[in-house]
Amino acid sequence: METDLIISAINELHQKANLALENKDLTAYAAMFDDAFSFAPFEKSAINKRDYTIDIKKHFNNAKEIHTSYYRIKSAIEDDVFTEKIARKSIILKPKLLVFSKKQTIQTEEIYHWKNIKGEWRVIALEIVLEEKY
Repeated sequence: METDLIISAINELHQKANLALENKDLTAYAAMFDDAFSFAPFEKSAINKRDYTIDIKKHFNNAKEIHTSYYRIKSAIEDDVFTEKIARKSIILKPKLLVFSKKQTIQTEEIYHWKNIKGEWRVIALEIVLEEKY
């Protein structure tokens, strides 16, 4: 029962994050991350929340439109940390010349580590374990 409540709360946070991505709202997107957040991009070194938000801001500035969706592959809770593996598909339209756009599709598998901090679920770590761009 408790796991169902956690998944329900996390699903709501994912929906807010997806909406923030699609609206290119950095403040709303970054709100789900704890201050001690760590991001491990695919096959690269981990970075902190500050550097991650700087990278996201650059992506937002270079994108005309962002569409994203996900589904949960598996999840577990251990030592007060909810861990889930999700598959995400994002379609990014980037401006090209004046009126044209370039479409990029990115498919990833991501591992989120969530912790309930002061009554709110926050992402404490995010790892990209698989990434395909086309």
